Amino acid sequence: MTMQTTLDTPGGDDPASSREPLASSEQVRPTRRRSSPARTWIVTILLVLGACVVLLPFVVAVSMAFKTEAQAVQGQAFALPSPWSIEGFQQAWTLTSFPRSFAISLVVTASATVGTVLLSAMASYAISRNWNRRLFRWSFFYLLAAMFLPFPVLALSQVKLTGMVGLANPGGVVLLHIMFQMSFSVLLFTAFLRSLPEELEESARIDGASTWRTFWTVVFPLMMPMAATVGIFAMLKGWNDFMMPSMIIADPALQTLPVIQQVFQDQFSNNYHVSFASYLLAIVPAIFAYVLSQRWVMSGLTQGAIK
Repeated sequence: MTMQTTLDTPGGDDPASSREPLASSEQVRPTRRRSSPARTWIVTILLVLGACVVLLPFVVAVSMAFKTEAQAVQGQAFALPSPWSIEGFQQAWTLTSFPRSFAISLVVTASATVGTVLLSAMASYAISRNWNRRLFRWSFFYLLAAMFLPFPVLALSQVKLTGMVGLANPGGVVLLHIMFQMSFSVLLFTAFLRSLPEELEESARIDGASTWRTFWTVVFPLMMPMAATVGIFAMLKGWNDFMMPSMIIADPALQTLPVIQQVFQDQFSNNYHVSFASYLLAIVPAIFAYVLSQRWVMSGLTQGAIK
């Protein structure tokens, strides 16, 4: 007499059928592709070469700035100063009226940067949230068309207009900087706002917030990464611009630092150590501002939106 035992399984008579989903899930596990050592070395070498291209001119500028006048005229740009001297910085501070020109450039750049960020952010918010209305949509296209009209094309007319309305001063330069940077800034802000969820604004309106308060308390804090990017572009444009201040500002005593440096270079072209010292003094604020705002540029697009 023989006894037969059967094993009942939920998936059927075959016990192996219950293991099929597990096996299939193991087979679809993603595999990470590793880069070859040769490719890694090639990328590393290219990055090192790119860093050298950027750093070598800066090293030459530092080396020339700390040399004496006798060492600077020898033509050995890569030779280290021996001895190190701050004579060039002292002369640059005096000959270029550095405190005054630096203060004017700082006020012009800060005002243009803040104005560009605020006006562009508000205009972009109005355009992106009223895209279905023809007036706002065509306003966006109008601003995009203005990107094809840079300042050199309209320089003569702008010089004439600013002189007629009494803006042949740093205030006129600030106004023109904001106007000529609106197009690109609105383009960046509008593309960024389309990626933000509108549910956050709807929640604020349900709580009784107005459009103005919704923008400043909900939307604008989320725009900080893009605002930092727009601010960096506006700051670099305002700080390094030469053509607009040189043509708009009528009083030479109110010129910005790049214009003063150009005049200084024409008059004292043999004093290389003084020229490079003046250039180093001028680029320090730009580097400092970029280091401070870098974390905002690299942060997430919706930072702080979800708690």
